[in-house]
Amino acid sequence: MATTINLDLQRVPNELKVILAIIQTDHIEQLEKNDPNWYTNLDWRTFTELAFHHRVFPLLYLKLKDCENVPPNVIQSMEQKYKKNTFNMLKLTAEMARISECLTNHDIRSLFLKGPILANNLYGNLSYRTSTDLDMLIPFADLNKVNEILVNQGYVKEGNHENLLGGWKWREHHVTYFHSVTSVKLEVHWRLNPGPGKEPSFQELWRRKSKTFYMNIPVCHLGKEDLFLFLVYHGARHGWFRLRWLIDIDRLYKKELNWEELSLLSRKFQSTHIIGQVFILMNQLLKSSINEMLMGKMVGNHSKKIAQEAIYFLERIENLQTPTTSKETDEYLLRHLIALKTLKNKVIFYLSCLHPLPIDAETLPLPKFLHFLYFPLRPFLWTWRKAFRRGLT
Repeated sequence: MATTINLDLQRVPNELKVILAIIQTDHIEQLEKNDPNWYTNLDWRTFTELAFHHRVFPLLYLKLKDCENVPPNVIQSMEQKYKKNTFNMLKLTAEMARISECLTNHDIRSLFLKGPILANNLYGNLSYRTSTDLDMLIPFADLNKVNEILVNQGYVKEGNHENLLGGWKWREHHVTYFHSVTSVKLEVHWRLNPGPGKEPSFQELWRRKSKTFYMNIPVCHLGKEDLFLFLVYHGARHGWFRLRWLIDIDRLYKKELNWEELSLLSRKFQSTHIIGQVFILMNQLLKSSINEMLMGKMVGNHSKKIAQEAIYFLERIENLQTPTTSKETDEYLLRHLIALKTLKNKVIFYLSCLHPLPIDAETLPLPKFLHFLYFPLRPFLWTWRKAFRRGLT
């Protein structure tokens, strides 16, 4: 790269650095040749925990299964997970094809986002990538119709997303369904990312879509450029706390992408600095060689700042998608998410905070015809709740 960027990785666990080194090599023999003592002083329990946490155990297992320097119990543990993941991915693939066909028969367009699509198109093998659920994007106008179809197929909707004054339509971006018989979790998206924020319309994404056949059933998914931006946004808003997301993007980057179109899209949707963040992380963590011209276009001071901030989440083992994270991490993540935004998006975000929430109705119940009063009352209700909590403590 033309510009030298060095992230501070001192607090990143040594076991994670070894995992990164293994992922970068085509064969474990290369690593042993470069560093014959790579396996010494490793805490293998931490190594295994990190492999599972970052969802990279399929790649590690394939490279380490015949390595004599790895404890047998570590290999056995990863082998069990690898086999279980293979069966799960086969199940998800079959269900994805079935749902796609079912929706097509009802004249509903759908775009599958991750899961088996990424495993097949980026890794060439379903076993090489993990996935716990299916994600698909549909037009918002079809949401009720899709709900009816999925319920008839045995899915149960989780949670209640219809909150005060319709805020769920833009605050939320998906609803989750679960099938008790197949144990498949399905997320139905009407936006790619949580609002508020500008993103491509479904019609635009559909026009640029790709198609893959599974069991002779066509499954539509995002085109490569839209997929790249979606994965970048997804990883960034989750703090890159799983390395798998970065590896996905690294593999996609190495395919033929239309960078002229991507540059236009990144400017249109104000994501240039986040792509810059990804380029820095790919280069520093995966030792990927990034095109110098692209680095010049995408990487600035904003990108460098948020790239270094993301390292915080690699220094610990915490799942940011669960409510079990520490208070310190929650507060850091909130600051980081705000730092990801451009000035314009920060203004939009702070204005969106003025939109009433269901908790406002719990604090001061009003009849429905007076719900409009929650807008001017929201700052006072928020202050009241803060003061009440402070009084309890």
